[in-house]
Amino acid sequence: MAAQSTDKSTDPLPAGFRLDTYTIQSKIAGGGFGLVYLAHDEQGQAVALKEYAPAGVVARQADGSVQPMSEADHGVFRYGMRCFFEEGRALAQLSHPNLVRVLNFFRANNTVYLAMRHEQGDTLHQLIHAEPAVLLEPFIIAVFIQLLNGLREVHARKLLHLDIKPANILIRPDGMPVLIDFGSARQALVHGPAALAPMYTPGFAAPELYQERDRLGPWTDIYAVGASLYACLAKAAPPPADQRLQGDTLSPASKTFAGLYSEGLLRLIDAALQLSDMERPQSVFAVQKQLAELARESADARPNLLGILRSRLGWR
Repeated sequence: MAAQSTDKSTDPLPAGFRLDTYTIQSKIAGGGFGLVYLAHDEQGQAVALKEYAPAGVVARQADGSVQPMSEADHGVFRYGMRCFFEEGRALAQLSHPNLVRVLNFFRANNTVYLAMRHEQGDTLHQLIHAEPAVLLEPFIIAVFIQLLNGLREVHARKLLHLDIKPANILIRPDGMPVLIDFGSARQALVHGPAALAPMYTPGFAAPELYQERDRLGPWTDIYAVGASLYACLAKAAPPPADQRLQGDTLSPASKTFAGLYSEGLLRLIDAALQLSDMERPQSVFAVQKQLAELARESADARPNLLGILRSRLGWR
């Protein structure tokens, strides 16, 4: 079974700590695989610096380095670090407006770091919970049509994201949605199951992340896209997939939200959330095509995304 995300993490590096050409300002996030810092390069530009430091596997040393906590952890740590480094190499080749830009990747402190462009804006999770009213369908469609352009690029490079969720979808001030965290991405389309299990977020993780990891594919990310769409409607994630496998209590979106959203959108969500990977859409293009058809069905479903954000959130 894949390891769940956890709030426990290695002690963060202190403010002012120098790494390569970067200076740490503060920790901004932490999870099962490592820590994320706000840092600045030598020109004073802000970057998000991600450190590979798996929780429960390594401990911070006085000099800032990390060391496996036991001999048994050593092999797991080294394997994961190698994957993380190769992942950084692959992601650094991606340049797409809907993907966070990896600027650099390097070794230091006995581990590996990714320097990413520091993005401004609000996450989709924040927007979902910003006000009592539900998100409008035109806004949802506009966000995901654009976002899936970036995910198509990821899949075209034989990569998977494996942690798509509203908290990892940022809406820039110019209205452009962007996937901001590739911390759980793996080269799963060309490699078999990894010895170091990926982190996952319950509710958004597909069933095959819990078992049968040899079945990972684009449909795995599509499940997470469906769960993220569901969260836009319900303001909450679907039940975790491992619980659904034991006894599925998830009411179809086409039933729960009938009359509130179009039948086409609800059917798409239900299809993406199928427990069987073979019953889901098999490509991001197929999902995008359905969303585009929904947008064409109504003039109201062809909005300017920035205009919707401004009207709903008071942006100027």
